[in-house]
Amino acid sequence: MRISMDLELQDTPGQLMHVLTPVSDLGGNVLSVVHHHDKKTFRNTVPVSVIFDIEEHMLEELQKGLEKSGVTIVRIGKMRLRARTHILLIGHIIHTDLMQTIDEIDSTGFAEVQDLSLSMPAIDDPSSAVVTIMATGKEELKKSVEILKDIAERKDMLVIVPIDESGISGGLSNAG
Repeated sequence: MRISMDLELQDTPGQLMHVLTPVSDLGGNVLSVVHHHDKKTFRNTVPVSVIFDIEEHMLEELQKGLEKSGVTIVRIGKMRLRARTHILLIGHIIHTDLMQTIDEIDSTGFAEVQDLSLSMPAIDDPSSAVVTIMATGKEELKKSVEILKDIAERKDMLVIVPIDESGISGGLSNAG
């Protein structure tokens, strides 16, 4: 799970290691550290923002360890959805129950439709929509795209998916 933490550290050498070492020791992977040394808090501490990946069951142990070492935790944010794609749908999107399409993706528990931009040129003409899907990981994102392709096939819509980072094209899917 991706975690973002806002912390306050004492302004003494080695304090940042009180954060980074426990994350690493618990199998976490630090992705970003922003150390605001020039913006001290009213408690004369240094604000630090850290983003890292760690197994969810290790988070409580990490939190206790940080507090024990004198680190003040201001905020913990869980970033459950980490993978994103944008897909183009073309067809009678509204007439084929757009809400049902969104609900089918959202009900997976591992993916959600995060954004939708719709263009309807005329009431009886096909419309187009850019659908942004976010998922808990790359494999789950692939599964959600396959679900959307199945929905589109049932509803006679064209799906255009982007080429992913590995160079594998999702291509076109069209039932009719």
